[in-house]
Amino acid sequence: MMSKGGLIMRNPVEISFHGVSRSAAIEDMIKKDAEKLERVCDDMVSCRVGIKLDQKSRATNNPFKITIEMRVPPGHNLVVTNSPENKGDSSDLKAVLKTTFKTAQRRLKQLVEKRQGDTKHHHEQEVVGIITKIFADEGYGFLRTLEGDEMYFHRNSVVNEQFDRLEPGTGVNYTAVTGNKGLQASSVQVRERVAGNSVEEAGEEDYSSPLGWQRKKR
Repeated sequence: MMSKGGLIMRNPVEISFHGVSRSAAIEDMIKKDAEKLERVCDDMVSCRVGIKLDQKSRATNNPFKITIEMRVPPGHNLVVTNSPENKGDSSDLKAVLKTTFKTAQRRLKQLVEKRQGDTKHHHEQEVVGIITKIFADEGYGFLRTLEGDEMYFHRNSVVNEQFDRLEPGTGVNYTAVTGNKGLQASSVQVRERVAGNSVEEAGEEDYSSPLGWQRKKR
């Protein structure tokens, strides 16, 4: 998780240099700008930044090509590129990076707003689940679906940084998506009420059958 004062990201940004000497000052600047992206979208899965010196564009105002790739659940992949052909750009790498990150931040805000609108509009399509296992140190857990099956979810898939609030018995909404290891839960959100009681007050009897829950017969 991100510290209040800090340079600590949940998902460290991946930085690559091609034809450009690696610079600690540039890396620090990128990390700070990537933190701003994570503040815009707190469940961003990854951020990759590529810096390339285009040999064919050395004589132009902007010889650098910057690519920022952001992965956001459920399955969004945003790619922002600052092309070397943009004549209005500066030849200063820091200035080019700042411009590209501003574009990335704007695109990410648009996606977050659209996703929030879609979530509100399709609220009835959200599925109710029950947290069954939490592995806090490893940053993942499992929930039980309405059908009675267990489904994996990662810390980064829990909205509003509420992973630490989860415990067995917590009622959640989630969206099922296809991941690298099959079906898993994304956009996991704590439900404020479970079977008529607050989540914090719900005991085993409360969370065994919330909101029309029917356990799968085996």
